[in-house]
Amino acid sequence: MLHRRQILQALLGATAGPAVLGAHAADAFPAKLMTMIVPYPAGGPSDFIARQIQPELSRLLGQQMIVENIGGVGGALGIQKAIAAPPDGHTLTMASPMELVLAPLGLSAVKFKPEDMRLVALLVTTTMVMLARKDLPASSVDELVAMEKKPGAKELSFGSVGPGSLYHLVAEKFSQQTGLKMLHVPYKGAAPLITDLMGGQIDIVFMPLSGPVPGLIKEGKVKAFGVASKAPHPLFPNLPTLTSTQALEGFEFDLWAGLQVPRGVPDAAVEALNKAALQALQNPDIRKAYEGTGNVVGKPMNPAELQRFYTAEIARYTAIATSVNLQPQ
Repeated sequence: MLHRRQILQALLGATAGPAVLGAHAADAFPAKLMTMIVPYPAGGPSDFIARQIQPELSRLLGQQMIVENIGGVGGALGIQKAIAAPPDGHTLTMASPMELVLAPLGLSAVKFKPEDMRLVALLVTTTMVMLARKDLPASSVDELVAMEKKPGAKELSFGSVGPGSLYHLVAEKFSQQTGLKMLHVPYKGAAPLITDLMGGQIDIVFMPLSGPVPGLIKEGKVKAFGVASKAPHPLFPNLPTLTSTQALEGFEFDLWAGLQVPRGVPDAAVEALNKAALQALQNPDIRKAYEGTGNVVGKPMNPAELQRFYTAEIARYTAIATSVNLQPQ
């Protein structure tokens, strides 16, 4: 038979046990539904990258994760919503320098700074490609320049995903180096931009050679003039580099996309997200999906390495904006 003291200790232990477990559960991450914000409408390259990795991240983290598309203001609207979310790591953003660095430089309405966000995983990098509507009467940069310098030539139009986006800056740099005057037509995201390019409503666009773009080129729905890189792209070895055109010497632009969280998210949550993302990127199906659409899987980096990389990228893209005299609108 148990003594009175033993019974009392047993009862206290039974009462304390769930309380201790509850404290540990409260500290667990993740502890609730997670959201991955894509700062563009569904169907574009950013959305493709996010939706390929989201199911695996959800499985690895042990929590349901949804993708939320928030387009507008050059991608800044989605970033602003992410910054306003509780800084607990349950709200991620699939972002790039376009929304994080260039939107604050190009849009006076954007009040956040790149440093308000923190990079937790580098997912992919890709080069930019120059595309044109399929019926544009030119098939190379030299032909385009010659066509536009004829008397009475119609002014070219180019699309972007918003003022200050890399799509915008690369086109402005192209205009600067070739001497061609072009009309800027901004869109809320890549999907409507691609639709109008295929429909002939705009003439050219500079965008990442990823997502649906390789398929559109192969199917002849758009015309590709060249890639903004030193070497040809592995998916299109016969597509010339834009740097091979005399007027475009040094014309090299690439873009990365990664998972971001607000600056105040605890280090433990950042480390958990980083670990899950790195593991997800080892999934052969995800790698095949990314590489098959023109992306290069991002270099594995821990949080400290990512912070150094992100700081350097802020400086790099700020320099690009300065080179084309980007003014806030």
